[in-house]
Amino acid sequence: MMTKDDVTILILEAKKKAGLGWGEIADRIGMSPVFTHSACVGMNAFPLEKAKALSALLGLPEEAADILAESPTKTWEQTVPTDPCIYRFYEVVGVYGPTLKALIHEEFGDGIMSAIDFDMSVTRVPNPRGDRVKIEMSGKYLQYNAW
Repeated sequence: MMTKDDVTILILEAKKKAGLGWGEIADRIGMSPVFTHSACVGMNAFPLEKAKALSALLGLPEEAADILAESPTKTWEQTVPTDPCIYRFYEVVGVYGPTLKALIHEEFGDGIMSAIDFDMSVTRVPNPRGDRVKIEMSGKYLQYNAW
């Protein structure tokens, strides 16, 4: 029986062999690149029809689609990541997390931004001082319930 990790390895190998980027794969199956990658590495579950489309696109084994559609158990192997790109996101949250929380509470009240009902995009923005990485996140506001 294959695991999500096994399927991730197959996806990465097939992607490389096909010479496809995440944006192209996402376009071909009708999903966003952010969610496509996240589900391909086991952090989200694909709707079954999208899992089947991905499996067909990349020539994955038949059982891969069912595994890709299973609810994941989200785990991180490191408390603080050592990959410089991922670490910078920890740094951003460490430095600006309290500010973002305060501004959300000021604008919306006591609550949080959902990471379930959530959209995110990553785009390149040309800049004479060096191209910029633009990350846009949009999550549903969830107010805390007062009982």
